[in-house]
Amino acid sequence: QKGDVFSFSIILEEIVLRGGPYEVAKQFLSTEEILKRVQDRECPSFRPDVSGTDCPHDVKILMEKCWLDSPEDRPTFETIKVNIRTIMKGYCENLMDDLLRRMEQYANNLEALVEEKTDQLSQEKRRSEELLYQVLPRPVAQQLMAGDMVQPEQFECVTVYFSDIVGFTSLCAQSSPMQVVNLLNDLYSTFDRVIGAYDVYKVETIGDAYMVVSGLPERNGDNHAREICKMALAILEAVQSFTIQHKPDAQLKVRIGIHSGPVCAGVVGQKMPHYCLFGDTVNTASRMESTGQPLRIHVSHETKKILDKFETFDLELRGDVELKGKGPVTTYWLLYCSEPPRGAMSPQNLSDNAETYPYPLIFPELTINK
Repeated sequence: QKGDVFSFSIILEEIVLRGGPYEVAKQFLSTEEILKRVQDRECPSFRPDVSGTDCPHDVKILMEKCWLDSPEDRPTFETIKVNIRTIMKGYCENLMDDLLRRMEQYANNLEALVEEKTDQLSQEKRRSEELLYQVLPRPVAQQLMAGDMVQPEQFECVTVYFSDIVGFTSLCAQSSPMQVVNLLNDLYSTFDRVIGAYDVYKVETIGDAYMVVSGLPERNGDNHAREICKMALAILEAVQSFTIQHKPDAQLKVRIGIHSGPVCAGVVGQKMPHYCLFGDTVNTASRMESTGQPLRIHVSHETKKILDKFETFDLELRGDVELKGKGPVTTYWLLYCSEPPRGAMSPQNLSDNAETYPYPLIFPELTINK
């Protein structure tokens, strides 16, 4: 029927604009107002507003012919089919082919979109993993990411390092808050670069205190004492050449304390999980630091006994020191390590006139031929 042709033109408008009948006019007129204007047979007739950019020109012409005011002027469906085939000839042979083509395009676009989103998800996952690895030891972080519970674990012997800035309170009083933040950021960034060369894990920084441990979460035999002490010597070298940006003439001084013994370690908290150490060993290491002296490495007798096995560390007896809760204990000063550089250089490769200098700035060791 001729009325069906008019209905077809309105359906075609809905397809083109992806909306309801008279989609554009509905923004300004009510449904009743639209019906009245159509019934009034205005001149020119009131029809949907379809822009030439909304669809191909041939489709727009066909649509306008189908909604002509006079039914006799409208094309028949046979004519419409011929026109549609002519319009679609450049795309496909029939409507089913066109439908399949559109579905294939949609699938390809969807596949590309999924691939893009998957890549973004992978990048975000890598960033999250790297952030977690900075907060927790890698084996512990991997357990958490796998959805496993990290059980507290007892370690028979590890070595704990503590250091803090001598006179930090007075330094803060002479500095602005931003200067203090910049100082700690510069100093701890230097420390972080140093400890990267050793088998150690930075537990935390609290104010001016810096805590490091070796021997967990992966055990390394007696190497924990050697790793911490070599790291401490490297940090001491770095501190001696460290420049305070807002006080370039001042010499930064730190105290360092080291102790070896058993600890219990585990992840505490859920919103902000933290890998914590518990036990008397931690307290003793902190006491070793607080009873030490500026720019010196204070070592307990327990750590000294382990270092003696390597025969490469030079320690000086300090004597008995009163530690809170323990009474007098024998302690030592760590002076240097005579081990050769790591890597390709081995003891047998050193020439007879080579001298090993202990710990230049940041690098663990340096051998210089005279």
